[in-house]
Amino acid sequence: MNVALVHDWLNQKGGAEDVLETLVSQFPESPVYTSLYEPKAMPESWQEWDIRTSFIDRLPMARRRQQLYLPLYPVAFEQFDFNHFDLVISNKSGFCHGILTEPSTMHICYCLTPTRYVWRYQQYAERERISRLARMILPPILVYLRAWDRAAAERVDHFIAISDAVRRRIAKVYRRESTIIYPPVDTSRFEPSATVDDYYLIVGRLVPYRRVDVLIEAFNQMGKPLLIAGSGRDRQRLEELAGPTITFLGYVPDGDLPDLFARCRAFLFPGEEDFGIAPIQAMAAGRPVIAYAAGGAVETVIPGCGVLFAEQSVAAIIEAVENFDTNNVDTAAIRSHAMKFDTTTFNDQLSNFVEQKIEQAKQK
Repeated sequence: MNVALVHDWLNQKGGAEDVLETLVSQFPESPVYTSLYEPKAMPESWQEWDIRTSFIDRLPMARRRQQLYLPLYPVAFEQFDFNHFDLVISNKSGFCHGILTEPSTMHICYCLTPTRYVWRYQQYAERERISRLARMILPPILVYLRAWDRAAAERVDHFIAISDAVRRRIAKVYRRESTIIYPPVDTSRFEPSATVDDYYLIVGRLVPYRRVDVLIEAFNQMGKPLLIAGSGRDRQRLEELAGPTITFLGYVPDGDLPDLFARCRAFLFPGEEDFGIAPIQAMAAGRPVIAYAAGGAVETVIPGCGVLFAEQSVAAIIEAVENFDTNNVDTAAIRSHAMKFDTTTFNDQLSNFVEQKIEQAKQK
């Protein structure tokens, strides 16, 4: 069976790219189609992949500021030729589900979310603090993109959602049913530590929507130690807010993360994510998670493995941290829960899903 993989863009490494990496390992001979590719920003080993880019990859500044060419992505993905493939799997949070395929080619979309800045524009604009000029230009473009995006969703044969929150969003926006398969997490990298140190932890890109600012203010008031691992455009502003108990670690190599997770009192997750891989990593290291009750955290942070707080406020975070006894947790049970999201589970579920849909197509 000839398989192709499709991804929105390859100019930064995040959760979507972790999924893509797993897909490539599961379908190692498959080419990867994407709008643009910046090799310097991606793992060196990816240069061995068969990566095929669109015309956007050759446009000025596209690899660094892909948002400049927002109206062109529908055209870019529609120009790819998939006539020689039996199966195409799109790994989508943007526009890559809009590819054109023949009736004989099955298209399965692994949907990270319906395009956020198209369908949740007001929320996106507020949390990303886009400029006044952009706010003037974007609305008419978004009218076109919404119409195209919904039409593009009709071309997909089968949708997979990464969480129940995304499943409901797909139903609302695209009027399509979907099956939930949680994203892959390499839990084997993590294991509990014999000792736990006196610090709380957050790991991830420092961008406004993750609400690290509210977390910092809460820990300033509590006077508790908080380690912040990661970097991003919001770092300078956050450092100006931070008191003496807040430590910015910057970029932490992947090899150092397991120990950092394993020795924290608890992992903090104040933002809303469609799934959230970092909390699973923390739980794989046996540590509890204190998270905002929204998005994927509602499904992954269960009683016994952490606690959820109801609003993104200083008071709510303080109450959750102060009332949660990090010394009274079952490390083995927390890790056991995290193993349910392991990469092997993802591979098995995706393989079964693909086989089932292909068999059903043969019987029609």
